[in-house]
Amino acid sequence: MALSLHNSTSISRVGFASQFLGSKSASKASLSVSFPSSLAHLSFKSVEPSRIIAMSKAESSSSDQVKVDITLSPRVNSVKPSKTVAITDHATALAQAGVPVIRLAAGEPDFDTPTIIAEAGINAIREGYTRYTPNAGTMELRTAICHKLKEENGISYTPDQIVVSNGAKQSILQAVLAVCSPGDEVIIPAPYWVSYPEMARLADATPVILPTLISDNFLLDPELLESKITEKSRLLILCSPSNPTGSVYPKKLLEKIAEIVAKHPRLLVLSDEIYEHIIYAPATHTSFASLPGMWDRTLTVNGFSKAFAMTGWRLGYIAGPKHFIAACNKIQSQSTSGSSSIAQKAGVAALGLGYAGGEAISTMVKAFRERRDFLVKSFGELEGVKISEPQGAFYLFIDFSSYYGVEAEGFGKIENSESLCRYFLDNAQVALVPGDAFGDDSCIRISYAASLTTLQAAFERIKKALISLRPAVTV
Repeated sequence: MALSLHNSTSISRVGFASQFLGSKSASKASLSVSFPSSLAHLSFKSVEPSRIIAMSKAESSSSDQVKVDITLSPRVNSVKPSKTVAITDHATALAQAGVPVIRLAAGEPDFDTPTIIAEAGINAIREGYTRYTPNAGTMELRTAICHKLKEENGISYTPDQIVVSNGAKQSILQAVLAVCSPGDEVIIPAPYWVSYPEMARLADATPVILPTLISDNFLLDPELLESKITEKSRLLILCSPSNPTGSVYPKKLLEKIAEIVAKHPRLLVLSDEIYEHIIYAPATHTSFASLPGMWDRTLTVNGFSKAFAMTGWRLGYIAGPKHFIAACNKIQSQSTSGSSSIAQKAGVAALGLGYAGGEAISTMVKAFRERRDFLVKSFGELEGVKISEPQGAFYLFIDFSSYYGVEAEGFGKIENSESLCRYFLDNAQVALVPGDAFGDDSCIRISYAASLTTLQAAFERIKKALISLRPAVTV
């Protein structure tokens, strides 16, 4: 990677290509960095691939020069940054600079937090409820979570089998760290949420990716699963409804998977159910832990971000057998400690809205369904596009691979999902996420957590950008 230093008072600048942080593109990207003039005396020497030594020019002539070792942990070096975060940040920066970018990359509801929930948080502040809570969460919230899981999911827990964290993401990471040992295998169906494989690597475990097909609605084939289980298999991660595909696992398919899991005493299941309430009839949600024999080996993760439009409140939880949950609690006690006291009060109010969030949530789901229907119909009419209609969440994972290989005028060759996303950002000013971030380079993820008007405008821009690529499409 080329590095240039400038005696400048400007802030650091990074070229656009490096915003797409895949391992291939990052290794080829050209990086231009400007440092403040106060740091212009520093020079950088490449010592070896994993180590860079920084020293002062003034010190370099000294016999007792001081070298600063800035080596990073191999564990951290094995982890790739999140492309969804990188692209969202870049699109936000463009918008703030006045570029009219339509941002459909982030998985964040565009609705406000329901008033009752927001008021509960405000009242918590006014009433001085601003101190540390128990590490695992308040008894009030954990009790409410137990009630919710019993009534809505058919699974029974006690408060000491619940840990409340700063978002479901933290709950998942702590679960992976708690149960995986170096060399263990974490089985992950693809397309997957971008963080699953990286979390496995942080635990010194090996992600084992099992591909799925758009023709099968991106659902895991039980026979493929059975063929890939080894003595090292420790954790199977299931996400239903799915990010990024919106697929929902039918109960019968989950039962087949459960039968396979039951044959392997060492294999646990992490069931990510964060999108459970954003689901479109006739599809229904089934909690994996509710299946026969699966309670003892299932870690159920959920939270408040998606269904209750509480992303910024940072509140999630994990439920499971006490032995595993106590380990998650221990990790949390030595990292973040308990989640926000204010957010926990808001969480209690959210669970008090009624079954599946009541009317406030059903209104949001109705809007999401209308948006999904528009996008499925619109993209379905385009040449060379393949779609699996999502049954839940608010994502559309579209196969645009028939457009790969095209030489776009003024842009270059469309080689893969990443370059097609850059093409859409450059030529249509729409920010999307390349499918290779989710383990399927043939597709691109569109988040329809935006108004119908915004989605209509985005579709027209994308459609126009595709017109010049049509000649290369094989029909």
